[in-house]
Amino acid sequence: MNTAQHLDSALGEIDWGAVPTGTERDRVAAPSGELARISLGPPDGERIVLVPGVTGSKEDFILMMPLLAEAGYRVESYDMAGQYESAAAGPENLDPPSDRYSLELFTGDLLAVLDARPDGGATGPVHVLGYSFAGTVASVVAIEHPGLVSSLTLLSAPPVPGQSLRRFKKVGWLSQAVPGRALGTPFVAALRYNVHRAPAHRAVFVKARLELTRPSSVGDILALMKRIPDSAEALRATGIPLLVAAGTGDVWPAEAHRAFAERLGAESLILPTGHSPCETAPHQLTEAMLRLMRR
Repeated sequence: MNTAQHLDSALGEIDWGAVPTGTERDRVAAPSGELARISLGPPDGERIVLVPGVTGSKEDFILMMPLLAEAGYRVESYDMAGQYESAAAGPENLDPPSDRYSLELFTGDLLAVLDARPDGGATGPVHVLGYSFAGTVASVVAIEHPGLVSSLTLLSAPPVPGQSLRRFKKVGWLSQAVPGRALGTPFVAALRYNVHRAPAHRAVFVKARLELTRPSSVGDILALMKRIPDSAEALRATGIPLLVAAGTGDVWPAEAHRAFAERLGAESLILPTGHSPCETAPHQLTEAMLRLMRR
């Protein structure tokens, strides 16, 4: 067992609502509204933006942020529109207004974050991690604006195009029969009741977070995950250094992630954990990201 594995195995109870010491908070003006952001690390360091997935939040990365900051990076994360402390951000704020959360909404918001350095200084290429659905969002941004992305880590991101929910290990069959938007409310309810059996200290924070998250944003994202664009060839063509990371207990099979990495020409990291290596294997994931970013 190496040092990173040992440190991950020793993780105990965590107060997921408590951000690391020295963390700065601000809000980013984005097309969908104001997005809550936290930042840590030297102001002049290379930027890393960590984007959480559906029903997630910036706090999903509080174990990784100090590690990346100690390595000299300026690391940021934000709540996506409709989620947690960005719950007021939504399609009704777009110009022109809309009634659905769309892939274009989320990519436009990410571009706004990349363009908004917390200290107000000049912006440049940024290292990006997209977690779960946010991996698709980050991939689209990298393809359309490759000069903005220094490296891209796809963490537990949809590894199959099209109706990606059909490959879910346990409930893929349900997504075939139920419209994506209709899945939002029961999906949120299931997380509130901790059907995924998260540790108690984690479940308390998740339940509190879901009190703010808009079920409509969750339903719209699940609908979008039924039509994931097939962008592997275009992403590979950008030449951006890529890492595909996932757990053996992820909602998608590990072999699907390995095949996805091969299609991308990406490095791969398959860990003996679940859908959230950023929470359960932060040292190993950070170690792999640092190797990628220093290439």
